[in-house]
Amino acid sequence: MNQLLKKLRRYEIMLRKIANNHLQGDYQSVFKGSGLEFDDLRPYQYGDDVRTIEWKVSAKGHGTFVKTFKEDKDQSVYFLLDISGSQDIGDPSRKKIDAGKEIAGVLTLAAIVEGSQVGLISYSDTKEKVILPGKGPKQGVKIIQGIFKHENKSLKTNLAEMFMFALNLIKKRSIIIVISDFIDEGYERPFRAMAEKHDLIAIQVTDPREAQLPSLGIIPIYDKEEGRVTWVNTAFGSVSKKIANAFTNERENLQELCKKNQINYLEVNTKEDIVLPLMELFKKRNRTMKRG
Repeated sequence: MNQLLKKLRRYEIMLRKIANNHLQGDYQSVFKGSGLEFDDLRPYQYGDDVRTIEWKVSAKGHGTFVKTFKEDKDQSVYFLLDISGSQDIGDPSRKKIDAGKEIAGVLTLAAIVEGSQVGLISYSDTKEKVILPGKGPKQGVKIIQGIFKHENKSLKTNLAEMFMFALNLIKKRSIIIVISDFIDEGYERPFRAMAEKHDLIAIQVTDPREAQLPSLGIIPIYDKEEGRVTWVNTAFGSVSKKIANAFTNERENLQELCKKNQINYLEVNTKEDIVLPLMELFKKRNRTMKRG
């Protein structure tokens, strides 16, 4: 556990150094902008989030007004971590599940350092682990243990149920960071509902193997979630192409869904270091804060 914390701390320090160089010290902005409470009204400006428009006041005909907010010192950051069987793909030394846990661990430390309350919901097709928000180093260790020491009850996926569970549990507007491969269907509606109620960040963990099936003839592919084997003839290029197209389409659909609903989207590949992709997330959110 100590070695793990040291590794995550190294990542967190690296992120802080890079961010301070690139963002003029505004590294903490990844955890800002959601834990807010109503402060005042001001005229609408180009680039403002349309969700902040105060329609009742604007309808009186004196112009369009948006709500302004001040920071809520007790804002919460929740990690929604998908730990279903589909995450168990990739090189044995670093599968999707490993990358997802690393991201959750590093951002947990970063949020704790910034003084946010941090909570965790781990999910498969059922509630796996729930840690309610808290502050301080002890909470950080508690969450990291919850991320890395938990043993699954199930390997199946149900993202819709995970999002519904979070919607029912988290009443106050929070930053919610979803870490998943998003390989599932029918989750769009509760996902959009979360974006309306909370400041939502979607981190999609991917692996090159998902879209590249080598030509090995007829091979057995084990579906870990269903616990059964399917035989696939990889000699036919159409099979590999169909699989590659399916993954490409799914990712594009998710990106479009996020764009339409003002959800910060980030893809992290198991073959790359997590620091640079996370920096991209920080930059995106930093630009959004400056526009606001």
